[in-house]
Amino acid sequence: VRAARLGGEILLDKRTSFSTREKGPNDLVTDADIESQRAIHNLIKSEFPDHGFVGEEENLDQPLNQDCEFNWIVDPLDGTLNYVHGLQSYSVSVALSRGDQLIAGAVFDPVLNEMFAASLGSAATLNGNIIEPSSCQRISESLVVISLPGKTNRESVEVKRMLSLVENCRSIRRLGSAALNLCYVAEGRVDGYLATSVSAWDVAAGALILQQAGGVIRQVTGSQFDFQNPKFLAAASDCLWEDISQTAIEPNN
Repeated sequence: VRAARLGGEILLDKRTSFSTREKGPNDLVTDADIESQRAIHNLIKSEFPDHGFVGEEENLDQPLNQDCEFNWIVDPLDGTLNYVHGLQSYSVSVALSRGDQLIAGAVFDPVLNEMFAASLGSAATLNGNIIEPSSCQRISESLVVISLPGKTNRESVEVKRMLSLVENCRSIRRLGSAALNLCYVAEGRVDGYLATSVSAWDVAAGALILQQAGGVIRQVTGSQFDFQNPKFLAAASDCLWEDISQTAIEPNN
C-alpha cells in the first residue's frame, strides 16, 4: 500500500509536465512511469533487499527471479494512454508473490484516491472497507470490461469474442487499466472482465484482490489462473463465468 501510494503521488505531481515516447506500436511510456517505478523499487529494496523485483519499465531484475523466495511485481502506471490524454482510469499496481503464489497486492487510483488491497487469507478492501463482487449470474444481465491489444486485427479472436459479448451481455466497456478492471469486478462496479493480451505486472495485484473478494478468475481454457501467462476471464460468480465462457469464448476457441 505504501509503495502504490508513493507511485501514485508521483503520477499526480507529473501529470502536467511529463514527456512521452513510444516503446512499440501504440505502446507509450512517460518519464512519470519511470520515476514512479524507480521510487517504488527504491522503497521496496530498502526494506527487502533480498527480494526479486519485476517492473514494467527498465527491466529491473526481470523475469521472476527463481533464486528469490519473494518477488515484487509492479506496474508503475497502468493505463499510460489514458494518463497521456488526461483521462481518468489509470493506476499503480504492486503485488508480492512467494514462488508461484500471489500473497499480497495493492492497486491505487490516485485521481479518485481509491486504494484497493488484499493479502492471501484476508478480505479484499477499498480504502479499508471490505468489498465483494456483484450478484450477477447471467451474461444477459452483465456489464463486462475487455482489454484488446494495442494493434488489433478485425479478424482476430479477440475481436470475435468482443462481438460475441456485444451481442449477449448488457453492455461492454474498454476502460484502459487492467488492474482497475479487476478491482471493479471485485467491488461489483462491473460483472466480468476478459483479457488475453496483458502482462503479469498489469494484473497480479488485481487478480489477488478479486480472488480474496470472492470473485472468480481462470484462464480462458478453464484452467487455474496463471499470473505469469495471463489469458483469462474474471467474473463475479461461477455461474456468470460459465455463461460468459460458453457464449463468448468457446464458440471462438
